[in-house]
Amino acid sequence: MADDSTTFPPPAELAANANFTKDMYDRAQADPLAFWTEQANRLSWATAPTQTLDESNPPFYKWYADGTLNAAYNCLDRHVEAGNGDRVAFYWEGDPGDTRTITYAQLTEEVCKAANALTELGVKSGDRVALYLPMIPEAVVAMLACARLGAMHVVVFAGFSADALAARINDCDCQVVITADGQYRRGKPAPLKAAVDKALEHTPGVRSTIVVQRTGEDVAMAEGRDVWWHDVVGRQSGEHKYEVFPAEHPLYVMYTSGSTGKPKGILHTTGGYLVGTSFTHWASFDLKAETDVFWTAADIGWVTGHSYLVYAPLVNGATSVMYEGTPDSPHQGRWWELIDKYKVSILYCAPTAIRTFMKWGEQVPAKYDLSSLRVLGSVGEPINPEAYLWYRHNIGHDNCPVVDTWWQTETGMHMIAPLPGIENGKPGAAMRPIPGTSIKVVNDEGHELTDDSTGYLIIDKPWPAMLRTLWGDDQRYVDTYWSRFPGKYFAGDGAKVDADGDIWLLGRVDDVMNVSGHRLSTTEIESALVGHPWVAESAVVGAADETTGQAIVAFVILRGGAADGIDADEVIQTLRTHVAQEISPIARPRQLMVVPELPKTRSGKIMRRLLRDLAENRELGDVTTLTDATVVTLIQDNMRK
Repeated sequence: MADDSTTFPPPAELAANANFTKDMYDRAQADPLAFWTEQANRLSWATAPTQTLDESNPPFYKWYADGTLNAAYNCLDRHVEAGNGDRVAFYWEGDPGDTRTITYAQLTEEVCKAANALTELGVKSGDRVALYLPMIPEAVVAMLACARLGAMHVVVFAGFSADALAARINDCDCQVVITADGQYRRGKPAPLKAAVDKALEHTPGVRSTIVVQRTGEDVAMAEGRDVWWHDVVGRQSGEHKYEVFPAEHPLYVMYTSGSTGKPKGILHTTGGYLVGTSFTHWASFDLKAETDVFWTAADIGWVTGHSYLVYAPLVNGATSVMYEGTPDSPHQGRWWELIDKYKVSILYCAPTAIRTFMKWGEQVPAKYDLSSLRVLGSVGEPINPEAYLWYRHNIGHDNCPVVDTWWQTETGMHMIAPLPGIENGKPGAAMRPIPGTSIKVVNDEGHELTDDSTGYLIIDKPWPAMLRTLWGDDQRYVDTYWSRFPGKYFAGDGAKVDADGDIWLLGRVDDVMNVSGHRLSTTEIESALVGHPWVAESAVVGAADETTGQAIVAFVILRGGAADGIDADEVIQTLRTHVAQEISPIARPRQLMVVPELPKTRSGKIMRRLLRDLAENRELGDVTTLTDATVVTLIQDNMRK
């Protein structure tokens, strides 16, 4: 397994032609405000801003506040006006294999039609529109149509329950819902509209529902409320006069889980968000919009889909792949088949997916031509060194930088990442703050740490794409993010800064265990387990223990065939000993369980909260966001045995 000293320099050709240079980085760090003033030129402004940052009312910062613009114009019209209307915006691949190629001119026309349709239904600036859609082009069209009108979109992942959808609609007081009759899952149609109908029984503020015909399933249509997308959008003009709005005009609200159980409505505004996301997309991935084919393998229901599937690529005039399906349908080589087909040059995906591919074996991607790839990205959680090295070797053929990005729904944009043309890659390390940002690792008192110290990750200067508040709850915004270290944004993550000054993310603070007075990171123990050749994936939690305060409980998935013929008790003892040797005897799991699968949300994140409930024999919390709720039952059965 890689250690802190393992590094990979940028490929010579990439370094020689990199978008972002060391000189630019040094200038950004020397004068961040001047840097972000310059980056505002990435956008087309109706009124150019004269003030970059307004710090008069912290932590309610404002960026480019006296500037005006339209987000959809920046994503679409300006590229058409510049003569790039025939450039492909999206190669869309449906789950059953149907495809669409959509140019910037075509996407602009569709967004104008949808904006006209929403106007006809009474949507205006400041309204909220809920989107509950599969990964189809109409989802992007709907988001941009809202942005064109100055209405906020509230995208709810199409796997969430009717109750979860209703709660978000009501909290944000959405008046219109856009959904589909159904969606495809592994090639088969599954209902979607029925969940909306159930949710709308408890949402008195919704007056209209627009339904995209995706699967052709029979659905109930409420007279006076429900209309078909192809009817109401299809009859509209492809011309629409956009309005301009202040840079601080709200763009969208996205809900993320909260420690209290009530989801938090993260509010992002327009100007700073578009500047921050478009810059990081260009710099973090060394994007060449004229030649690259970019694929963010994330659903629009998550912030990665908002920032790096929709807004940043379109602002930058890039060509993207958008995929409706799963990695294993109709076969385990589906992703690599698509990279080969569309000649994808930049892939951005989650470590969870990479570890799944590791489990399936390197022989699967080896069947496809992946030579078009030149940059690989990682997002969603810290990438363990074993997955980093597998990804780099088997997908990037040891010639693609791995850009491990740390950021959050709240930050809107990448905050820590190695810039691929100027920094060496270090397996497992997120590396350095994005140019123009200031991020520290601090102790309990808020003092900065260095040289292999472990502490808390904080952001001590505002950044353009930051959330502005929590929808309808300014006090919760202050309490959640700005109270632990006054005047500084506390990300909720633990981190280590090594002797080189590089940052290693250790997971959420509640994923840092205190075992007999020793602080141990669940991520570090998980990495040690996955470093063993038998283990494909692992999850570690801390469970209450009378003797040690907390005890380590590990759940592992074995690689297919790796431990065949070996006694189960021997497997468990071997892995426990391996952790003790890799980290310390203190880190040896009290309990280790071999499981067929781990409880994951539909975005691929492991639900460690549920594993803690299982480890402590507590009543389980909400399981509605899991991809497969039966996984929890299987683990419970194993624990009883």
